[in-house]
Amino acid sequence: MSFWTAPGRLPGVAVARTYQRRWLRSDITAGLVLSALLVPAGMGYAQAAGLPPYTGLYATIVPMLVYALVGPSRILVLGPDSALAPLIAAAVVPLASGGDPQRAIALAGVLAILVGLILLLAGILRFGFVTELLSNPIRIGFLNAIAVIVIVAQLPLLLGTGDDESGVLPEFADVVDDVIEDGPQWYALSMGLACILTILVVRRFVPVIPGVLIAVVGAGLVTAVFSLTDRMAMVGELPAGFPAPALGGVGWNDVAELLGPAVAIALIAYADTAVLSRTFALRHGEDVDGSSEMRALGAVNVAAGLTGGFPVCGSGSRTPVVEDAGGRTQLVGAVGALTVLAFLLMAPGLTAYLPQAALGAVVIVAASALIDVRAVRHLWKVSKVEFGLSIAAFAGVAFAGVLQGVLVAIGLSLIVVVVRAWQPHRTELVELRDVAGYHDIDRHPEGHRIEGLVLVRFDAPLFFANGAILTRYVRERVSRAEHPVKWVILAAEPITDLDTTAVEALEELDEDLRRKGVRLDFAAMKGPVKDRLRRMATGGRFGDDRFHPTVRAGVIAFRHRDDEGIGRTEVDAPPRDVVDGSAVSGDGSAESGDGQE
Repeated sequence: MSFWTAPGRLPGVAVARTYQRRWLRSDITAGLVLSALLVPAGMGYAQAAGLPPYTGLYATIVPMLVYALVGPSRILVLGPDSALAPLIAAAVVPLASGGDPQRAIALAGVLAILVGLILLLAGILRFGFVTELLSNPIRIGFLNAIAVIVIVAQLPLLLGTGDDESGVLPEFADVVDDVIEDGPQWYALSMGLACILTILVVRRFVPVIPGVLIAVVGAGLVTAVFSLTDRMAMVGELPAGFPAPALGGVGWNDVAELLGPAVAIALIAYADTAVLSRTFALRHGEDVDGSSEMRALGAVNVAAGLTGGFPVCGSGSRTPVVEDAGGRTQLVGAVGALTVLAFLLMAPGLTAYLPQAALGAVVIVAASALIDVRAVRHLWKVSKVEFGLSIAAFAGVAFAGVLQGVLVAIGLSLIVVVVRAWQPHRTELVELRDVAGYHDIDRHPEGHRIEGLVLVRFDAPLFFANGAILTRYVRERVSRAEHPVKWVILAAEPITDLDTTAVEALEELDEDLRRKGVRLDFAAMKGPVKDRLRRMATGGRFGDDRFHPTVRAGVIAFRHRDDEGIGRTEVDAPPRDVVDGSAVSGDGSAESGDGQE
């Protein structure tokens, strides 16, 4: 999808045109449930970023309304986030002379605009392809880590303890120390556990009723009726006022100072948002273009900066709440944002009776749904390497940070790809009696070689790291042959690319075989790869007669040109059985032999 050049191209408009009436109830309910979390989360993350708490609501309302229009993900929630708050504080607080809150707001707004412009430019240039590097094991590890981070962050609210530390292990250790020394705050713990129990029971027995909303409203009513506001921490009253521009007093020197932090925040914001967006889209059978998500995130941040907010990204704690509440489309975000705005205008004191423990319980239940132990067990059973990648992503995100963890996991994934390409499967192909095609000798030791011919298959692109491995393997097979070898045919269909180093290795092999009276040919090589080989080879070494459209065609050519009559005649060859252009082995697996260019 090109950048939004017409209203009809906007994802929110596209969804609205195909909106189904049966979604409306779920979306409105999910939006109302979400709104109960937006207020404390926004205010808390604003304070963590060194800004007045009400700016967190501004950074919630406007971004969510914009994302409802331009966001490609149907249920992703954007807003203030714990991953960005420390970076925002580190960039803004030193420049806010004397701790002036208005200057801090202005600087945070400029920072958000810079972050947005960086993401918009990157999205227009279609740098969103980086999400394709996020494999399934990485996504599993990422979501499990996000769930642990969110749950640990909510424990102080649930237990009524302090939250002086940051990071999973320090936070958890701090909570344990507080509980051991002073014990939990029993009113908060009772309220939180009651909310968790309510949500789980309603979900189990009456799933059509939003248990989260019942828990939140019930907690507020119990607090008001029994006058419990002094017994545990409350969310508090909402600040009044509309989101408005607040960029005064910022100069070009400030912009230059904020540019470096803006690049870092943009990277982290996109890494966080992209993984969340892609993961939740896959969970719902949808697909989200990474570049579209990047552009949407850029537009949202620009809007936040222009209306008194600060940089935002995808929320790992609020998005699961939307999914858990049955949200279907971007309308959920719009309902949530408008509800928060309505609170600001009409009932700023209503949340004074809402316990923070109730919100912590809601988030814990929602985050626990992200934990997928079954998927981790499956990875352990089927692939220890991919299991390791998932654990690396989990450990990196949980203990080092979102960006660091994802980058480490992607780096490990690329290393695995290189290692697999460096040491790929290679084999000699043989014939089987009464079975068509040419088959892996390691899987079919009962097969027989064609006398005078060595058939070799190499299952990877050819590049500088593995060219010598292929040529060494061919020489080894030729030297071990029971009868004098006349031809070598490389079944090249799995070879999807090659570089100059690999071509040089093939030329050296060809020259070495030629001195021994052996001819080197290629079969089933893809057209573009054949063109590259012929273009990069010196002196027109590999002519048209050295290439055969299939392995079978190469074998026929060998038999017809063999002056000494070595090998079986064509009439002795077994009848062909072909599935999707490839011969099928006796055990049902497709083997090399008849793929076209």
